[in-house]
Amino acid sequence: PESPPPPYSRLSPNDEQKPLDLSDSTLSYTETEATNSPNVTPGNFSDASTSPDAMKRSHWCNVAYWEHRTRVGRLYTVYEQSVSIFYDLPQGNGFCLGQLNLENRSETVRRTRSKIGYGILLSKEPDGVWAYNRSEHPIFVNSPTLDIPNCRTLIVRKVMPGYSIKVFDYEKSCLLQHTADLDYADGPYDPNSVRISFAKGWGPCYSRQFITSCPCWLEILLSNNR
Repeated sequence: PESPPPPYSRLSPNDEQKPLDLSDSTLSYTETEATNSPNVTPGNFSDASTSPDAMKRSHWCNVAYWEHRTRVGRLYTVYEQSVSIFYDLPQGNGFCLGQLNLENRSETVRRTRSKIGYGILLSKEPDGVWAYNRSEHPIFVNSPTLDIPNCRTLIVRKVMPGYSIKVFDYEKSCLLQHTADLDYADGPYDPNSVRISFAKGWGPCYSRQFITSCPCWLEILLSNNR
């Protein structure tokens, strides 16, 4: 399920990053489930995707950040071919999750947020969309093109730090034919949606059956304009 990072031509050797200092992530861990109903919490953060130059281009995906069942902040629209999604770093452009505010976060969420670090690099390539794990902890991915066709078992891929995975295959997506009677217990099915959780996995092989039980996760909503 894992492969070495592809040679991203847009990344120069100078983009190599130092290991993230997690010395401030010694919060006590308490396993508590959030019981909030789904809602949207606005965050005060700089969004480079709304710049005048970006607005002239068509976007290829929107990114939503969730904590358990609560969506935090607004949708982040991606126009560039690649985007970094990270926690709280002083350098780089992209989606900074650390600037999204939410009151009364559980210790579980706080601890997981501290593990996001350099996060992921999401890149649109000719063969599909790749996610490169730049953090120091694993990420977990589910995608329609990673699932086994005509199989009701949810496939969640674990991607270790320093590795990447093709989270969405455009050609395979066009070939997949989904019947209308598929019943997904964890919510509506979107053939153009990718879900990525930080540090905590979900699905049949994990104690968390649904991604809404994960403390911190992303929903990648791909545009049909390829």
